[in-house]
Amino acid sequence: MCGIAGRILKSPGKVGQDLVELMDAQAHRGADSTGFAVYTQPRSSGYVLRGMGFDKSAMDADLSDFENLLKDHQSNLLSEPVITSDANKHYCFRMEIADPDDLAGWVADADTLSHRIEVQSCGRSLEIIKDIGSASQVADKHGVRDMVGSHGLGHARLATESSVLPNASHPFWARPFSDVAIVHNGQITDYYTQRDKLERQGYRFLTENDSELIAVWVSVQIKSGLTMEQALEKSISAIDGVFTFMIADVNSIGFAKDRFAMKPIVLIQQDGGIAAATEEQAVRRVYKQEAEVINHDGPSLSGLWSLDARKAA
Repeated sequence: MCGIAGRILKSPGKVGQDLVELMDAQAHRGADSTGFAVYTQPRSSGYVLRGMGFDKSAMDADLSDFENLLKDHQSNLLSEPVITSDANKHYCFRMEIADPDDLAGWVADADTLSHRIEVQSCGRSLEIIKDIGSASQVADKHGVRDMVGSHGLGHARLATESSVLPNASHPFWARPFSDVAIVHNGQITDYYTQRDKLERQGYRFLTENDSELIAVWVSVQIKSGLTMEQALEKSISAIDGVFTFMIADVNSIGFAKDRFAMKPIVLIQQDGGIAAATEEQAVRRVYKQEAEVINHDGPSLSGLWSLDARKAA
């Protein structure tokens, strides 16, 4: 029932606003939480972190321990943390850090604090914002509409099997791979088998959400030598379930659907830009003039929309 969306702009602009529109149109598909993955101008060094702390009363101590862990990895804060909170017990944060000596090693150590404070995205460009509430509520709280970037993903969640807690919502970061995010509609039926294989390789998962698994699975395929397109095509037969997902990195947004293509995705591609969503009425929010809608219901069950393609548009 969840709703997903992807957006690529012809040139950098207020992609956050478009993602809010895409998800507001699909708010009926998931009332538990809403999330956005926004790709801003890439940094040449350093990372921007987005995350969540679970107890505001312990925020000072948790952030202090987090900063000390950065120092243990020859990193430090490049900006003071920006904290966003409301009446809920949890709080969200944004901070910029210098390059750790070993990103994967630092992420593994940071995850030892994940019961107190959790990194939900780490990237030169990627920023994941997710919280309880509708698209408008989350956007108002976190300033999503004003975020400038090239592309991004959105998600409205109806929790079915895993927790309703805000850290279990989408998008998911493919930890510890920088700048990779995913949104997903469906269910992975061999989740525990696939998860066990990845955990035996040293990968860690912070939730029971099957979407988190897909993000890491695709990234591991790319690490092993496949291209993004090849990994997406492989996922159709290698992952068991009923699913449609979109996955993004700094250069592209890709998608894949299971062999029965039960979960819809529609697309408008026009004037160098792209809008994709679960429902047609969502993409019409972005492209209000006459435009052809493409229904990705087969025979092509995976694909890649590259930012480089804008140059030829």
